[in-house]
Amino acid sequence: MTSAPRGGVTGPAEGGQPGRSPGAARPADSRLTREVLDRLAEAVVTADRAGLVTLVNAMATTFLPEVAPGTDLNTCPVPAIARAMGAGADSFDTEHGGRRLCGVRRDLADGRHAWYVRDVTEEHARVEALHVERSRTVFLAQAGSRLGLSLQREQTLRTATTLPVPYLADLAMVVHLPPPSAQPHWIRYDGVDPAPATGLAGWSLTDSLPGLAEALAGHAVDPARWPDGETADLSTVLPPGFGRPGTVLTSPMRGAGRTTGALVLVRRAGRAGFARRDIELAREFAARAGAALGAAELYGEQVHLARVLQNSLLPPDLPAVPGAALAGGYRAAGDRLRIGGDFYDVFPVPGGAIFALGDVAGKGVGAAVLTGRVRQSLRTLRLVEQRPLELMGLLNQALFDAPDAARRSQFTTLLLGTLDAAPDGGVGVRIAGGGHPSPLLVRADGVVTPVAVGGMPVGALAAARFAEAELHLAPGELLLAYTDGVLEARGGPGGQDQFGEERLRAALASAAGLPPAALVDRLLGAVDKWLDGQSQDDIAMLAVSAAPA
Repeated sequence: MTSAPRGGVTGPAEGGQPGRSPGAARPADSRLTREVLDRLAEAVVTADRAGLVTLVNAMATTFLPEVAPGTDLNTCPVPAIARAMGAGADSFDTEHGGRRLCGVRRDLADGRHAWYVRDVTEEHARVEALHVERSRTVFLAQAGSRLGLSLQREQTLRTATTLPVPYLADLAMVVHLPPPSAQPHWIRYDGVDPAPATGLAGWSLTDSLPGLAEALAGHAVDPARWPDGETADLSTVLPPGFGRPGTVLTSPMRGAGRTTGALVLVRRAGRAGFARRDIELAREFAARAGAALGAAELYGEQVHLARVLQNSLLPPDLPAVPGAALAGGYRAAGDRLRIGGDFYDVFPVPGGAIFALGDVAGKGVGAAVLTGRVRQSLRTLRLVEQRPLELMGLLNQALFDAPDAARRSQFTTLLLGTLDAAPDGGVGVRIAGGGHPSPLLVRADGVVTPVAVGGMPVGALAAARFAEAELHLAPGELLLAYTDGVLEARGGPGGQDQFGEERLRAALASAAGLPPAALVDRLLGAVDKWLDGQSQDDIAMLAVSAAPA
C-alpha cells in the first residue's frame, strides 16, 4: 500500500500511474514552499484577518527578530508595523536594528495579508553619498565662482570666511600672512554677525591654536580638539557667546608660489567632528581660496606699480612761459591705466621754453616705458643742448645706443621746438621734426596751414636725418601739435570713418581766436563726439599762442 505525501496532501503519482487524469494539479509540498520562502532576499510575514502572524521566513527572523508566529502585528514591538496596521497603511519606511527597512503590504485570500520587507540600507547609503557628492560639487562650484569674481584682497578674504559657514563649520577664520616684518591679522565669520570681524594676530597665536603653525608653514594637519586651557589669544579669536568649541581643522592656503595664510574651521562641541570627506573638502576649498588670495595680492601689486608708473608718465602741469600761452590735451587708449605712447612736455629755459610732442611705437605699458625714457632723456640732454635740431640728434643717439633698442625696435616720432618771446609781443618758434605729422598754424582769420618739418623717426636709425622750420606767432595766431590718434579716430555713422585732417582743420578754423585751453577742449570734445564711446588710439596735443597783452 502506498502512503500519501507528507502533510496529507495528495498529488499525481510519478510515471502517470492509473487513476490520475492527465494535467491534474500536483499536491503542495510544504518543504519546497518553505525552502523557496527562506531563500528570498526580503522578509515575508503573513498574518490572518485579526493581524496574528501565521508565517515568517528566514529573512524575517533576521530583519524582524521580534516578530514570530502568533505575534499580534497591531501591538508588535516593531513600531513602524504597528503604526501602519493602526492607520491601515500599505507601507512603512523605518530605521530598525541598525538597518533601513522598507515594507509593503499585500492582501491575500480569506482576509489574510502579507508584509514584504526589504533592507534598503545600502540603497539609502548610495543615495546619501550621491547627495553629499552633489552638495560638495555645488559648494566647490559656488566657491570657484565667488572667489573668481573679485581681484580685491579684502573681498577675497571675506568670501573665504563667509562661504564655509555653516556648511563646513560654525566659525571660519583666515589668518593672513603679511609682507615680511609686518604683523599677521585674522578675519572671522560665525554666521551671527552681519559681517566678518577682523583683528591683529600675535605670533603667540600660532602656539595656542592647534595646527596653525604647521598650516602657515604649508603643511596639512588633521583635526584636533579645541584646547582646554583658554589663552588670551584664543579668547580674542572667538566671538562673544559662541559657546564651547569642539573640533578645529586648520588648512594651509597656498597661492602665487607661497603660503598666503591658513583657513581655520571651528565646530561647536555639540556638532560631530570632521569626517574624512569633510577634511578633503576643507583642504580643497582652502587651496582654491589661497590661489584666489594670491591672485588678488598679485593684482594689487600690479595696480600699485601701474599707479606709480602712471603718476610718473602722465602729462605734467605746464609751466608758465614768458610771452606765450600753452595748453595740452591727452587721451590714452588704455583707459584703466591712463598711460600710453603719446606724450607732450614743456621744459623752461632762460628766456623761453623747450617743448616736445611725440608718439612712441606700440601701445599700453610697453609704450609708456619708452615714453618715460624719451622724456627723461630730453630733461637731461637739454642741460647741454637747447637747439632743437641738435637736441633731437643727441636724443636719437641716446635711444639707439640703449642696450635693448635693437631687440625691441623702439622708436618715436617727435616734434621738438623752442619758444622765445618776441619784442613785438609775438612768439618766435623754432621747431625740428622727427617723422611726425606736421603741426598746424591757425591764423586769426581762421586760415589753417601746415608747418612742414618732415624728418625721420627718432631712435630708428643711427644715421637718421631730421628737418627744422622757423615761424613767428603773431598775437591771435596759434600753433597746434598733435599725434596721429586725432586723425585716425574712427567713428561717424558706420563707426569706421576716420576723423581725418579735413575735419581737424574745420574744427580748428571754427575755433580761431580762442585761447589755447579753450581750443584744446573744443577739439577733444569734437573727437570724443566722433568716437561716440568707441575705443581709440592714444591722443596727445599741444597748443601754443602768443600771450594776450
